[in-house]
Amino acid sequence: MDVTLPLPLLGGLTAQQFMKRHWQKKPLLVRQAMPDFQPLLDRVELFELAAGEDVESRLVSQGQKGWQFRRGPFQRRALPALKAPDWTLLVQGVDLHHDGVHQLMQQFRFVPDARLDDVMISYAVDGGGVGPHFDSYDVFLLQAHGQRRWRIGRQKDLTLQEGLPLKILANFQPEEEYVLNPGDMLYLPPRWAHDGVAVGECMTYSIGFRQPNRGELARELLQRLAEDAEDAAGTAPYRDPAQPAVESPGAIPASMMDFAREALQTVLDDPRELQCLLGEYLTEPKANVWFETGSAPDAVGAVVLDRRTRMMHDAEHVFINGESYRASGRDAQLMRRLADLRRLETTEVARASAGARTLLQSWMEAGWVHLAG
Repeated sequence: MDVTLPLPLLGGLTAQQFMKRHWQKKPLLVRQAMPDFQPLLDRVELFELAAGEDVESRLVSQGQKGWQFRRGPFQRRALPALKAPDWTLLVQGVDLHHDGVHQLMQQFRFVPDARLDDVMISYAVDGGGVGPHFDSYDVFLLQAHGQRRWRIGRQKDLTLQEGLPLKILANFQPEEEYVLNPGDMLYLPPRWAHDGVAVGECMTYSIGFRQPNRGELARELLQRLAEDAEDAAGTAPYRDPAQPAVESPGAIPASMMDFAREALQTVLDDPRELQCLLGEYLTEPKANVWFETGSAPDAVGAVVLDRRTRMMHDAEHVFINGESYRASGRDAQLMRRLADLRRLETTEVARASAGARTLLQSWMEAGWVHLAG
């Protein structure tokens, strides 16, 4: 992607300008970011998707009993009547299940894939919404059908209403208000409070981004580190030939504390180990993702990544669906190109080594890669 070209998607800003001026800093409203946009799924298709066991869906409604929240899957008969007001169906990760929505998400790859998460579709009847709230991540809100009224504010008081099944702000103070039509888009940085209410029937696509906190990331890396700790730190036993007799046997010897510290530091100081752990974590498919295995052709031509495949790279490795591979030379360039473009042409595959083509075939058998149509 040429990040220096003005983009209608960003209101005429280049990707460089958007990232410098708005990303994690301030909102951006773009009228007709996608002119004449039409929903990629109609209502019936979205309802069918929400009935799937492998799809995360939620139902939010507000009525005489106050706010109500349920998790799917939902058969159509389990959803409220279309004429009933004030309810919303949220379907998560639609890009994993629909090629058109996956292609839509590719337009936002001026942000690293390590941050890009998924596309959620919100279907709402008149008055439907999830209440004033804030997210801990960046989000682009693309209006796909109908209208939605957004009120937003740089909220300082983040107190939540008590006793509710949703995280709804107790003292929402909006500063701006917009009505979005199909093709309009609103970008919001983390922690900007917002409240979106459907004006008639509407659908909104939310392109969301991962933002792991330090504790979450440390937990994930340490869990993965534990699996490889013996290989990384070695198996040298603790020795204490100079240990004197002790009068306080319950005290942990300082030399054992030093031994433990050195063992842990040995693992943490291995830069390649950390690179692999991070890359494998960032490309690990979500729990509800599965691939259709098959056979690979003897001759590999142009290939594309499956829409569910996550592939990234660093200076020494390529990572795909939770696995890591050391990469160098021409093969590394090709694999990084596959991660960046999610496609390799026949002439490019032909330049790969026999080992790299064999690897591509194994990925095809796993369902991670397919022949390009």
